[in-house]
Amino acid sequence: MTSTPITATILGAPRIGPHRELKRATEKYWAGTLGRDELDSLATDLRRTSLSELAAAGLDSVPVNTFSYYDQVLDTAVMLGALPPRVAAVEDDLDRYFAAARGTADIPPLEMTKWFDTNYHYLVPEIGPDTTFSLHPDKVLAELAEARQLGVPARPVLIGPITFLALSKAVDGAGAPIERLDEIVPLYAELLRRLAVAGAQWVQLDEPILVTDVLDDAAELAGRVYASLAGATDRPAILVATYFGELDQALPALARTPVEAIGVDLVATSARAVAAVPELNDKLVVAGVVDGRNIWRTDLEAALATLASLLGSVGSLAVSTSCSTLHVPYSLDPEDELDDALRSWLAFGSEKVLEVATLATGLREGRGAIEAEVEASNLAVKSRKSDPRLHVDRIRARLQTVLAAGVHRGPAAERRRAQNERLHLPVLPTTTIGSYPQTTAIRKARAALRAGEIDQDAYEKQMRSEIADVIRLQEELGLDVLVHGEPERNDMVQYFAEQLEGFFTTHNGWVQSYGTRCVRPPILFGDVVRPRPMTVDWITYAQSLTDKPVKGMLTGPVTILAWSFVRDDQPLAETANQVALAIRDETVDLESAGIAIIQVDEPALRELLPLRSKDKQPYLDWAVGAFRLATSGVGDATQIHTHLCYSEFGEVIGAIADLDADVTSIEAARSHMEVLGDLNAIGFSNSVGPGVYDIHSPRVPTTPEMAASLQNALKAIPAERLWVNPDCGLKTRKADEVTRSLRNMVDAAKEVRA
Repeated sequence: MTSTPITATILGAPRIGPHRELKRATEKYWAGTLGRDELDSLATDLRRTSLSELAAAGLDSVPVNTFSYYDQVLDTAVMLGALPPRVAAVEDDLDRYFAAARGTADIPPLEMTKWFDTNYHYLVPEIGPDTTFSLHPDKVLAELAEARQLGVPARPVLIGPITFLALSKAVDGAGAPIERLDEIVPLYAELLRRLAVAGAQWVQLDEPILVTDVLDDAAELAGRVYASLAGATDRPAILVATYFGELDQALPALARTPVEAIGVDLVATSARAVAAVPELNDKLVVAGVVDGRNIWRTDLEAALATLASLLGSVGSLAVSTSCSTLHVPYSLDPEDELDDALRSWLAFGSEKVLEVATLATGLREGRGAIEAEVEASNLAVKSRKSDPRLHVDRIRARLQTVLAAGVHRGPAAERRRAQNERLHLPVLPTTTIGSYPQTTAIRKARAALRAGEIDQDAYEKQMRSEIADVIRLQEELGLDVLVHGEPERNDMVQYFAEQLEGFFTTHNGWVQSYGTRCVRPPILFGDVVRPRPMTVDWITYAQSLTDKPVKGMLTGPVTILAWSFVRDDQPLAETANQVALAIRDETVDLESAGIAIIQVDEPALRELLPLRSKDKQPYLDWAVGAFRLATSGVGDATQIHTHLCYSEFGEVIGAIADLDADVTSIEAARSHMEVLGDLNAIGFSNSVGPGVYDIHSPRVPTTPEMAASLQNALKAIPAERLWVNPDCGLKTRKADEVTRSLRNMVDAAKEVRA
């Protein structure tokens, strides 16, 4: 078995399109206005363009099979014949795939949760006692053939067997999916054989689960599985790719197997741990020295030093991104409002590919071959260190004063009494999480404002009209606590970033979050300053339209960090507290304006949880502290809500209680109220609103279904502490779906109330 050496590569690439072409086409397909052939044609064009550009940039091994119509873990479930039985009746293969991802009117979708500690969501495969694995490799074989036809040095990328099963969910009384490992390893072996026949010289198997503590026997499993897969001779060379953290004992275990290459994330871990493994002296180490998940320019001088420190300790060395560039925008080119200094500090996806190629040249030919690039990098590093926007003394001094005074509210029971006297809400109060559908009128008004076709006054008039419509709808439906619908907000993090100093927001910095959902994470580059109130006028206008309480809607500090590209020159805890201080000032202004309920969302609390147990408690300490800093400036009679969604909450359940929010709304529909048992187990005594329907599916749940969910919840939470709400905001749903779903939800609450 021979293979061409790798010197420059990346571990994966985005697929949504540089201008979100795949998003728009897929949504048209769902709406029935675009045919399957047209969708496939656009997807083919996107793949071919991406492959050609990566090869032209200087990569000598290009990842393929990183394209997906929705999610790579779902793709792996299809490849292994592990879709849930409930979608089997859908005849068309693509519609069956989307039914598993999104559900239909009759079929609930798979559960969705976060991909490790990123803001990307994956679909959780369901492995039941009747799941029978079988190999279906058409997609990866077709994409390999496509790349070879273009003359691209293609390397198929697959989710590895250990990671696939570790991330799957047992259903219908089945044992832990990882127990089925011996059933799927032969399928992977057969797939490797077929890929070799199809011309693949290398195959990448992604095993990021090995950088976590999820599996007690991770090192043993890694050694056993890859000794088996690499033991065959009729296969391509194998690169086991890991990212997001350190491998610990799994690294020497992998190094003792016959695999040819191991990918390590040298942004998240030290090169010393790699150099200390003698078994790597005959392996190719694919060194992830270019950050694949943040947007800061690589310090080429430092990266070269890191690479040099490994020479002599490993068999050979290739340069790579630390992970797939799925997590960063495509290119800096469209960002024409960046100042020169800030631009010089940044590298998006295409710039990172060039950094990889540059470092590979330097490693191969010596530093002198890239002297100009290194000098430009050094100038950028120097500029960033000296920029005054990165250190605002008055904010830092005020933050220390507030922290020294303490960030606690009164006892929860006393707060509940004061809030009950003020609000007079019924038992099982109904509400929504915050956003309502972004209508065509909203999008047109926003586009017209950007184009200069209307002025700010005309835009705000249109937004007030939208708010009035949403308030009227909620009153007609009979909801108890209302929201203003957030028509003025393009995104729950970007909206605040646009009003806070220390942030920059992009024009085209789109990143896939899940399926066709894309976000533009702001860039948090400096100290955070709130020049003026950000939400008070909108919320007080909404409150003026109704006698029912309207919630003030804010995004919490941890979520703002998690869904931004954050400065890496100081600890995250310090940055979180600066954001928290700005949010605290907003809560105080809302309270002063007469707003009785303020929601500070923290859906990303679980997302930033470190992957190793030893690092988790320090993170939770500062994350909880930042939330309390943001919410402790108001009086006891002001009710603080928070919201968490689409994560596995078990590991942060204590922190959820420590937030000490008066009401916590939480995703629970797809997971069938599982989180409530965890809350009870720790003695959670504040109010909770477990989501009674899943808003990420177009399916409209019935009144009996939601009533049954509430009855389920009442087994764990007493009625006086139970709220009724959807899983998440309604921004991405259609107006008619929302109206029907909320009407059924209110009816369900009335039924259970009675």
